[in-house]
Amino acid sequence: MTPTHALVLAAGLGTRLRPLSEMRAKPAMPVGGEPLVRRIIRWLSAHGVTNLVVNLHHCPASLTAVIGDGSDLGAHVRYSWEQPRILGSAGGPRKALPLVEADTFFLVNGDTLAEVDLAALSAAHAAAGSLVTLALVPNRQYVRYGGVRIDASGRIVGFSRRGAESKDSWHFVGVQIVHRSVFLPLTENEPANSIGGVYDALIRAQPGSVRAFCCDAAFWDIGTPGDYLRMASTWSTGGVEVGARVSIDPSARISTSILWDDVDVGAGASLSHCIVGDGVRVPAGAQHQSAILMNRDGELVITPFEGES
Repeated sequence: MTPTHALVLAAGLGTRLRPLSEMRAKPAMPVGGEPLVRRIIRWLSAHGVTNLVVNLHHCPASLTAVIGDGSDLGAHVRYSWEQPRILGSAGGPRKALPLVEADTFFLVNGDTLAEVDLAALSAAHAAAGSLVTLALVPNRQYVRYGGVRIDASGRIVGFSRRGAESKDSWHFVGVQIVHRSVFLPLTENEPANSIGGVYDALIRAQPGSVRAFCCDAAFWDIGTPGDYLRMASTWSTGGVEVGARVSIDPSARISTSILWDDVDVGAGASLSHCIVGDGVRVPAGAQHQSAILMNRDGELVITPFEGES
């Protein structure tokens, strides 16, 4: 039976997305007209996973404001608050355990979208009798992503750093199913990581307890501004994402860009491959390409970024 409980990991700092992440947590950033975390909750709810906990640390108000109690998405959402420090990919679940009222539950990254078959993942996990099962796809971008190593029986035997050592490996897409006993021995409120920490120790102590669910699910992430722009452009109309209360002069030219809320674009302005934050006023005639435009205390701050990551 597919679990109906999940923990959505949304506490991350989003350091590679600065300065965007100074205003919103990564999962609160809009994708195709809706904050990413709402898309994730909607996807979980559509698959019967309706009892959710979201962990919070960085810019928590930007998340609670768009999620609420989750009822409009068909879910019941509660929050695990990590303060004053972030607790990591294993410490966060340990902190949230009292709220996750199930022994087996999904653990989902809040800054990725992956079209994983949750029922198939759950069935594979139950059949193997494992404690952790990670959804994996072929690691076709091993220069960018670290790898997961598996044996012929589907057991995870280790993890590798991005680069040559991850060639011919698998890539974890941020969806997994776990048993609470994996995190229960950890000290509450102490930082700890799963990959590179708890899972590595589990593999050594109990071979076969961490297994792979290999698939070819579509996967998107927003790790960098370039990633975010490509992802949002894919999900938007005509490659341009427009938020609420946005005013664009008819003579302005905008292509492959994301405009958050309360943005005003003046006459003759041009934006190409740009990300424009909340409350920005783009002056008439301004020309910007491959840049992040942010409003800091009423001042326009422009940060160039690389289109490819």
